[in-house]
Amino acid sequence: MNFYFRPFLISLLLVAGMLNSQEATCLPQESLVPGGVALITLESSVRPYAFYDKRPVMIIQKEKDIWLAIVGIPLSAQTGIHEIELADHQKITFEVKDKSYEEQHLTIKNERKVNPYEEDKERIVRESLEMKAVYENFEPLESPDLGFTVPVKGRMSSSFGLRRVLNGQPRSPHSGMDIAAVEGTPVKAPATGRVAATGDYFFNGNTILIDHGQGLVSMYCHLSAVLVKPGELINPGQLIGKVGKTGRVTGPHLHWSISLNNTRVDPALFISSKNNSQSQAD
Repeated sequence: MNFYFRPFLISLLLVAGMLNSQEATCLPQESLVPGGVALITLESSVRPYAFYDKRPVMIIQKEKDIWLAIVGIPLSAQTGIHEIELADHQKITFEVKDKSYEEQHLTIKNERKVNPYEEDKERIVRESLEMKAVYENFEPLESPDLGFTVPVKGRMSSSFGLRRVLNGQPRSPHSGMDIAAVEGTPVKAPATGRVAATGDYFFNGNTILIDHGQGLVSMYCHLSAVLVKPGELINPGQLIGKVGKTGRVTGPHLHWSISLNNTRVDPALFISSKNNSQSQAD
């Protein structure tokens, strides 16, 4: 199922094009580790196309005949030499270095959210497929908005990549950033995009997924209110929801994740030091 609404694509292209002229220098921070981002310079007189692990990757133009591949590196990536492959089968390598993420132990009061009942499994699979369809979608947006800001005022309570242990049971690493805030705190869009899907998911609670183009997707979970609809064009700073404690949580907070080429990466890499400092001061 494709949740991206193509009739609105032209307006999104126009908005992103205008933003590109203003935010040309806004790029994610390069971090060549599992869960990080690789920035790879390409030289070509025409727009190149590249793939990492057989998935298309984001390409933006830096200047005439100079392009930049922005590649998400999975948390499961092995250290060593990795490569992207261009459409002409040329291969360009980059090295992924090791990074050790800390372990976090959490106690979830609702045991069902840790060990779902048999009757929950069909719902979980269905919701997983819905989100997977959004993450796999790749709209050929020429100039995605990469000038991200922090979506909510609060305290970072859990960072990306933590090895999670829930009620004494090891679980998948933390795939986003948790920002603790009072229930009802406004959540605002960090960049231009299109609402790709919304839903009340078993683990994530009330959730919004925004497609920013070229495989860049942001997700907002555990909301108390969802204030946008699928297909809606979103502007930076627009109110999209409110902080809540729905789904699998220990308290009210926003779980914010970013996916690039269907790979969850550290959201902190998309926030400039200026925006990050400003968020902590607010």
